[in-house]
Amino acid sequence: MPYTIKEVSEKTEISIYTLRFYDKQGLLPFVARNSSGYRAFTDGDLSLIHTISCLKNTGMTIKDIRRYIDYVMQGPATIQQRITLLSEHREKVEARQRKIAQNLQEIDYKLNVYQSPNAVATVTKEQQFVQQEKTINQLPNPYAKTILSK
Repeated sequence: MPYTIKEVSEKTEISIYTLRFYDKQGLLPFVARNSSGYRAFTDGDLSLIHTISCLKNTGMTIKDIRRYIDYVMQGPATIQQRITLLSEHREKVEARQRKIAQNLQEIDYKLNVYQSPNAVATVTKEQQFVQQEKTINQLPNPYAKTILSK
């Protein structure tokens, strides 16, 4: 039994607006229209929409998603192109993951500093170091205002 766009929206947690946008962008050429002209989605369509959502959520551009869907629509002759496209995208996602992991380490480091018993002393010492650095280099010291106002 086919699904309406509203049902697909509920099942996929993708708004009706976004589904219509995807259709206008050429990402849903596999979706049929019923006799009344409304989109009629199948379980296979939901599977492809899930893939589209995954690619979008991992930062793939609409242009590249459209290219991927074009390859899907062309059948098995485009398997190698799909492998190439998805492999390149995977490398980009992994690079972003590494960057996020590095940033997360910095966040954890700062949390450990702020949650330590001597957090006030550590932060004060860091701020004093920065102030001295500004003074030595004859630069304006924005920290001085913060300390004076307290």
